[in-house]
Amino acid sequence: MSKRARLGGANSETCLTQKPEEPVALSQLEDCLSKIGYELVMDYTILGRTGLKVSVAGLGCGGPSRLGLRQKKSEKEAVALVRLAIDLGVNFFDTAEWYGTEPIVGAAIAETPRDRLVISTKKTLPPMDHPDPGGEVSKSVEGSLKRLRTDYIDIYHAHGVYPGEYPYVKERLLPAFERMRQQGKIRSVGITERFPADPTHQILLQALQDDCWDVIMTGFNLLNPCARKTLFRLTQKQRVGVLNMYAVRRGLSQPVLLKAICADLVKKGVAAAESLNPDDPLDFVVRDGGATTVSEAAYRFCRHEPGVHVVLTGTGNPDHLRANVEAIMKPALPEPVLRRLADIFGNVDWISGN
Repeated sequence: MSKRARLGGANSETCLTQKPEEPVALSQLEDCLSKIGYELVMDYTILGRTGLKVSVAGLGCGGPSRLGLRQKKSEKEAVALVRLAIDLGVNFFDTAEWYGTEPIVGAAIAETPRDRLVISTKKTLPPMDHPDPGGEVSKSVEGSLKRLRTDYIDIYHAHGVYPGEYPYVKERLLPAFERMRQQGKIRSVGITERFPADPTHQILLQALQDDCWDVIMTGFNLLNPCARKTLFRLTQKQRVGVLNMYAVRRGLSQPVLLKAICADLVKKGVAAAESLNPDDPLDFVVRDGGATTVSEAAYRFCRHEPGVHVVLTGTGNPDHLRANVEAIMKPALPEPVLRRLADIFGNVDWISGN
């Protein structure tokens, strides 16, 4: 039996039987633990008023990768990736009818007790002139249940709602969601935004005025943290569950694009030129944050944001999945790093990082 160590942060249980006599870097400690048979343990939290116990790292089954299917990985490989996530302690899986990955998730979870998992899927909005949008919702729920091989969905979302579409969603679709909930086919209702088209979260701010949604999915990252000033104040007050997408996209994983984004901020006078190294704009985050990569630091930034429950990560690569889950499990960035990030990006509300 392997020994285990929880390294997730100040509120996490630590299961080490020995303490180093002298302080060591986190990376050194993890290397040492790995060599002597320790493993990282997932942290869990309660997803707002849903009452669901969820892993702080969630597997996103859409995005650019779609579990590797977009990179020509086989369905067998995609199923193995989902099962690896379960082995890593992930119990939250987000998919959608639009992604085409519901059957993969269904096959992967078939041998795991259903009550140990939290399944989130999403309904693409029917056209506004659809003669029976409520009936279309019911049909889609039944299809998702079949593809996921389950008799209930934990969270069912209105998917990718644009500003201006909310009245339609509330008046024509939400009643059907509620009927499905009354029938026991879905447990909680959610709504997701289109972050690149709505980086100031107007649709979610509008939805939260009604206090009828249990969960929201929003874009939040260190390049555009504006949700903390507006959205998260409301979600915490209403105990709404928050799923964090866009924690790391191209803007934080591709150095050339990151440099271009930061150069533009300097050009616009948003960021002071002396605050950023033009050749490596976020070098201070890695250096002073004790991170190995910008992506790791970006996941940690989101993971420890008050109000965020689950940080979604998507990939088709097993090693990438392990690295991302480990990053989400690491401690918060140091306060001086967070203050510097706030000085640079705190007023940015137009970048998605995609």
